[in-house]
Amino acid sequence: MKLHFQELKKLLNQTFRTTWVLLKIMIPVSIIIKLIQEFDLLHYFGDALSPIMQIVGLPGETGIIWASGMLINIYAALLAYIALAPGLALTHAQISVLFTIILVAHTFPVELQIASKAGVKLRAMFIIRFGGAILLGILLNTGYNYFEYLQEPAVVSTFLTPVNDSLWMWALNELKNYLIIALIIFSLLLSLKVFEKLGIINLISRFLEPVLGILGIQKEVIPIALIGLTLGISYGGAIIIEESKNTKITSRDIFYTLTLMGLCHSMIEDTLLMFSFGGHVSGILFARIIFALIMTYLIVKITSKISQKRFDAWFIKKNFLKNREKISEN
Repeated sequence: MKLHFQELKKLLNQTFRTTWVLLKIMIPVSIIIKLIQEFDLLHYFGDALSPIMQIVGLPGETGIIWASGMLINIYAALLAYIALAPGLALTHAQISVLFTIILVAHTFPVELQIASKAGVKLRAMFIIRFGGAILLGILLNTGYNYFEYLQEPAVVSTFLTPVNDSLWMWALNELKNYLIIALIIFSLLLSLKVFEKLGIINLISRFLEPVLGILGIQKEVIPIALIGLTLGISYGGAIIIEESKNTKITSRDIFYTLTLMGLCHSMIEDTLLMFSFGGHVSGILFARIIFALIMTYLIVKITSKISQKRFDAWFIKKNFLKNREKISEN
């Protein structure tokens, strides 16, 4: 099995286009987030989330932790957790609930924009992920309390240390992250091409097709869904943006795939990270997977009863539909 020069050139061009789409989202967002941090505006968002935290069985003060996760990233949420948790006397169950809702709803400025670039209305994806996180938090908290599970006091892990937050180091770290993203995207695209040539994609697709087919996810987007589920939305979503030009992938395919990935993604890295800080696998992994599958199934069942025109009006961006029409005409 060999990759010809033209195929490699095509992969490099695809890597550049996909990475450029991501960078156009991430660079301005990174600057805005840095300004929010510099002017200490996060506590306003934390205060707004305080009533919601109490609904899922957490102290109102943990709102700043979730706000850090939603507006910045998971690592920022963990740094906030390290600073606040020693004074909150949280149980193992409460930490698991907190980490689970963070895993469902985090890094919104980047990840929601990626979904929007892929064609899904930002408002729709926000409601699914934010609302889904709250609902899952309520269910987990209720279950843990009912069965009196994980009610022992939690041990706060503190091995994550604050990074140098000077502007120079921040810019250097951002540049390093962008280069890593480009390398990862190239590796993913290359792997998909190799797996396709070896027939592995067909094997995986045949294995998962019955399960994901029930969720309304078609064979063509199964490999992309796998990337999102295992590695994260930044990579799965970025490839969906590129593949959305393929008219064989319908607007429903894109919406259902991003719904599943939005509710459960990066199952390897993020799960291990939260586990190392005391999160229990019952919440951060198993409940997240089951919840994502059930919610996606229900969303598919409900939306399958509405017309394509109404579906597109509710969930899909107009400019995306116009671009698809132009591609079809050509």
